[in-house]
Amino acid sequence: MSTYLMNSDQGLVRKSFLATLSISGWIGLILLLFLGSCAIFAPWLAPYDPSEINLSARLMPMSSKHWLGTDHLGRDMLSRILHGASVSLGAVFVTLVLMLLAGVTLGGVAGFVGGRTDQAIMRVCDVFMTFPTVVFALFMVAILGTGLTNVIIAIAVTHWAWYARITRGLVISVRHSDYLRAARLSGVPPVQRFIRHILPSVMVQLLVLATLDIGHVMLHVSGLSFLGLGVQSPTPEWGVMINDARQFVWTHPMLLVWPGLCIFLSVMSFNLLGDTLRDKLDPNLGH
Repeated sequence: MSTYLMNSDQGLVRKSFLATLSISGWIGLILLLFLGSCAIFAPWLAPYDPSEINLSARLMPMSSKHWLGTDHLGRDMLSRILHGASVSLGAVFVTLVLMLLAGVTLGGVAGFVGGRTDQAIMRVCDVFMTFPTVVFALFMVAILGTGLTNVIIAIAVTHWAWYARITRGLVISVRHSDYLRAARLSGVPPVQRFIRHILPSVMVQLLVLATLDIGHVMLHVSGLSFLGLGVQSPTPEWGVMINDARQFVWTHPMLLVWPGLCIFLSVMSFNLLGDTLRDKLDPNLGH
């Protein structure tokens, strides 16, 4: 059976997976591909410099020259939205990588080694999970200072314990399986057993959970930037753009609508895709 899986046509597997996607899964995938393309190709798609100030063109409505209008400093909204995708989505991706790296490493060690090492790591996780996420993130930003890098570190520090605890539980569930006993009796080193036999099965479930958590992380990044603790103006970031447009909420509401709509679509696309991945890949769910 394993030989058949290893030699199966991967193209057919991908085609089969895509063919079984639900409507919501397709919507999430298409939105995610669209937003990702905007983030990657923003320097070539943006018609103007996103930070270029032109006071003579301030608060212009949508037109053929400025498709989404301009803000209170005359900056092109479409250009800022496109470049904001690079900043917002890039920050979320880096944050997620850091959370998974710390959570999988420490949680994997705790579940695989056990004993006092397990207890020590879990007590540290309990401490981090005691504090409300937003409050702890604000506390970390207050210590580290404002800026995108510090926001990424703060959010990663406040979330890693959750992934570590889940990783520990997944590792414990497979640690005493027959194939791991066979690998141990065959003389396979512990690190190699963990990387080759435990990590792949654990990562599948963690990636499903991470996909569902991306929207939550994006709201944290944008929320901290909105409060003036994250990305600083004039850097184009969706949370910063909403903060800059607060004073024009009644006179020029579209200045808030465009970045707010981007955050909404991003969170929705990740949630829809995450639900689909959970239904397809999580072995604990019945189908």
